[in-house]
Parts: sequence; C-alpha cells; structure tokens
Amino acid sequence: MKSIPFILVLILSANNLFGQAFVNGSFTHENRLREYIVYIPANFDSTSPMPLLLNFHGYTSNASEQIYYGNFQPIADTAGFLIVAPQGTRNFSNITHWNVGWGGSTVDDVSFANALIDSMIATYNVDPNRVYSTGMSNGGFMSHQLACELSDRIAAVASVTGSMTEAKLAACNPQHPTPVMQIHGTADLVVPYTGQSPWTAHVDSVVAYWARYNRCELPPIETDLQDISPSDGSTVRLYQYRNGSNGAEVELYKVFNGGHTWPNNQFISAGTNFDFDASLAIWEFFSQYDLEGLRNNTSIEPIKGATLSLHPNPALNEISVLRSSNTPTSYQISDLTGKVWLSGVMQAENKIALQTLAAGLYVLSVDGLHKRFVKQ
Repeated sequence: MKSIPFILVLILSANNLFGQAFVNGSFTHENRLREYIVYIPANFDSTSPMPLLLNFHGYTSNASEQIYYGNFQPIADTAGFLIVAPQGTRNFSNITHWNVGWGGSTVDDVSFANALIDSMIATYNVDPNRVYSTGMSNGGFMSHQLACELSDRIAAVASVTGSMTEAKLAACNPQHPTPVMQIHGTADLVVPYTGQSPWTAHVDSVVAYWARYNRCELPPIETDLQDISPSDGSTVRLYQYRNGSNGAEVELYKVFNGGHTWPNNQFISAGTNFDFDASLAIWEFFSQYDLEGLRNNTSIEPIKGATLSLHPNPALNEISVLRSSNTPTSYQISDLTGKVWLSGVMQAENKIALQTLAAGLYVLSVDGLHKRFVKQ
C-alpha cells in the first residue's frame, strides 16, 4: 500500500476550526504507519489557505519533544501558519531518526514528507506555495535533503545544528533558487561545525554551496549580534548572502562557543545561546518567501529614502523608533494577518511599550511607512 492518508482524530468543520489545538494524525505510507502532530493556530480559518511549517526532530528525539523544543506555537498564533511535527521511524538500533544518508536506514523519508504535504493540503487548506522546513540536528539534515530532493514543494529551509553529508552536498539537485538559513555553534560536539568526513560536511561548505547555487552577492554582510546574555558564554555573528536569484538569500547564524542546542529554547542546557530567538529568526526569514522567491508584499526594509527604523530588534519590553520627525504622530502595530494589536500616538521620545504583546512577528506602521520586528 503506497500511501493512504487519513486523520485519526479530527473532522474539519466547513468554516472555522477551534484554534490553539494539537492534533495527532497518521497515515500508512509504504507499509509503515507514519505519525505526526499538527498545531492549529488561534486564527485558523479552513476557508483561507495558510502557510505550513514542517518541524523535524533530532536523532533519538520525537515529534512531541520537537514541538516544544522549537516552540513555534506563539509565533504561529500571531503570524498565521500551521505547524506539523513529523515522527521519524526507528532504525536497526531502535533509535528514532530521519534517513539522510548515514546510519544504514532504508526508509524513504523524502517520499513520506511529500505524502505528508499532500495530506496537510487536502485536510487543512495549506497554501502549496508556502511550505517551509526546519529541524534540529538530524531534522536539520532532513530539511537540507528536502531542499535538494523535494524543492518543487519547499519554499525555504532552515537547519539548526544540522548539516549535509558530503555525498548529498556533491549530488544536491534543487529545482529553484532556495532560501536557506543555517544556525550552528562552533563548539557543537555532536555535529561538528568543521565537519566530520564523510557523514557531515563543514558548515561553511554547506553555506557556500547554497550561496553559489542561489547566485548571491559575495562577500556576505557580517553583523555581530548584541551580546544581551553574557552569562551564556557565547556570541553570535550573522552572515547574510543577499540579492540572489528571485531574491533568494542565505543566512548563517554562527554561534561562537555555542553547543548542540536550539538558541533561546525553554529547556536550558549547556552551550545554549540566548542572544537571539532561533524560532523567531527562522519564521521572519521564511515569511519573506514562497516558491517563486521573494514575496513582493513582505519587504522588511523601509521604503527607499525614508528614515523609519527601530531598535532593538528583536525587542523585549519596548522599541525605540527612528524617523524623520520627532513630532507626535499616530502608529499601529499589527501581526502578519493584518490584525491590529496596539495603536496610539507616538510622543516626541519615539518609544513604544510592548509588555502587552505576545511573542511573535509584527509590523510597525508610522507615517505611511512599515517596519517588521520581532517581539521576544
């Protein structure tokens, strides 16, 4: 039996489905029962196509752990996208995994991902042009593999502590310019940053491949992130390879002295960086793209010649706004679905309190200009 998708738990209503819910689903694919967990955001409407985020767990982990480890749920509630955390199968050593070319597995996980996307589109009215993949460690390998082998369905990928095998790096055959984000610590002892031939390539080689393939401008723009958490023992430098084909860009968050962990995750462990939120950075990156490349209505830069900017970004309790005038003016803060969460009059000091906002991705609108920012 090749693939017969069905949902075990959920029957969709004709219009709105209850939001902020977890749904367990499964279907039989290639004679295996394949399972997954879906998160339905607060603003889900089955009549409106939504983006889909695939969130792959790491080696030995599972879908339930990855749902909370990556913790995209608060972002989905404000940005409006569905999350699916697939469950890997067990290998010959009874360890959960994704078959990415090492470990002797024979499971066709790319085919499973393809069938899962079909099922999600049919069941939840997913926008087929806005399917994204991310994952931790082995799940990061899997996301790169989908970019190579299933790129006709994947708009952008992000790998956290994952990489690519040297064989996959040499044989990768994407079908369109593919935006890629890589987040990796230099002190990662599980998937070494410098690689460990042949099962994992040097992270710089992986990033360089995607930058070349996307025909991005060289050299990259380098930015040191503010060390807002000195006690974590690590710092972050962002490398941005810009202006690639169809607007596709490549970003590397290089975490100096960072370990094999997801930055700013809620399960504190040694080597975790807290200078930026990996999940927020990933969605901000993804939301700019669809299968055709850069989406025209999601530019994150101020209009050319305008002076609107803000800091810090990501922000915590307040943002300071820099604009051409310091006179009082009206403003509003909305999420990516257009829902307005804050509005008022900005006074001369150009500061806006954010304590009442949930974590997520928002748009500040002032004087007809717009700027996106992340609330932590």
